[in-house]
Amino acid sequence: MQLKTILNRVTNYKSFVVGKVKWAEDSEAPCLEVEMRPRANGHPICSGCGEKAPGYDQSRTPRRFEFVPMWMISVIFVYCMRRVNCPTCGVKVERVPWAEGKSPLTTEYKWFLARWARRMSWKEVSEAFRVSWDSVYMVVKQAVSWGLEHRDLEGIEAIGVDEVQWHKGHQYQTVVYQLDEGRKRLLWIGPDRRAKTLLRFFRFLGKERTTGLQFICSDMWRAYLKVIAKKAPQAVHVLDRFHIMQKMSKALDKVRAAEVKQLKADGYEPVLKGARWLLLKRPENQTERQATKLQEILQYNLKSIRSHLMKEDFQQFWEYTSPTWAGKFLDQWCTRAMRSKIDPMKKIAGMLRDKRELILNWFVAEGQLSSGIVEGFNNKLKLITRKSYGFRTQEAYETALYHTLGALPEPKSTHEFC
Repeated sequence: MQLKTILNRVTNYKSFVVGKVKWAEDSEAPCLEVEMRPRANGHPICSGCGEKAPGYDQSRTPRRFEFVPMWMISVIFVYCMRRVNCPTCGVKVERVPWAEGKSPLTTEYKWFLARWARRMSWKEVSEAFRVSWDSVYMVVKQAVSWGLEHRDLEGIEAIGVDEVQWHKGHQYQTVVYQLDEGRKRLLWIGPDRRAKTLLRFFRFLGKERTTGLQFICSDMWRAYLKVIAKKAPQAVHVLDRFHIMQKMSKALDKVRAAEVKQLKADGYEPVLKGARWLLLKRPENQTERQATKLQEILQYNLKSIRSHLMKEDFQQFWEYTSPTWAGKFLDQWCTRAMRSKIDPMKKIAGMLRDKRELILNWFVAEGQLSSGIVEGFNNKLKLITRKSYGFRTQEAYETALYHTLGALPEPKSTHEFC
């Protein structure tokens, strides 16, 4: 089967035909040049208004458009552009179906590169297909722009709000994900983690879509809590187990670190040396050696041990199905923590009392909405950032994240090249 036949099968350029195919003799790398010709009865289309118009003249210097490579051999469309005498726009260069504007890349090749840029870093794509990094960034940016313009924002019922660190020096980004069953994606990203940042998201979503929200999951950042309560009071606002247990683990680790120093200063045996992960890990995740070591240190009446037992006891909270009984357990646990005389655990108890209603919303949502999904997205986000060695501009950062995590639509094409 000849290349001309293949191109006719995988493309559908109305009013144009594929002409001769030849090797480019003056090219350093293997290259095939494909002649493109207008049909005899075809009328050129004005690039301004998109309407058919009578021809004006034709350039003698051909333009070259890069198509999807075949067996890593460059395929170049060669065509002498025509000008049209449009009654509306005047004399304009014609619009061709395989490229947009003055771009030297065909539309098929742009989407081909954009799909590969979702799998590999932009630098790897540029090296693999012998195009510039700027060209890869340009096609990804165009793909994201098209996808954002054509994506469906209707029927959003559950969202997750979180912040991620972008650069050193406490530079954060606010990210919002859609968490509906069967449709999980990045919805929006904005610089900083202030109340104004999240307010921008709700303005983007609009009042009608905001009133349709049923569940919102977030961490305990005060700015987020304030904005969500104001803009979406009808939604069930959930603070789930991931962030709560994360804060509890940090409090336990703080107790352990302080006690290790105190034991060393008092000249006691360093029984807590190397016990950090023994205390933080769940029993079901420990190795046999770790479980044995933990049993040895549980006999000591230390604040770290008591804090560990309190943390493990709190896991029972998530096994309840009734918000009423879960609330009673929460109140009893907080009372015990306040009487423990362990300051970090007392702070956790105070936090739980303060956010009691939002925490119990976990049971109102029947445990179906979890920010564990949000953290999974955040891990992918961090991987994208590391793979790209960081981003210098906000625009490039947002482009990469929307492209990979946004589940953006793509235009229908005659053939999927990858």
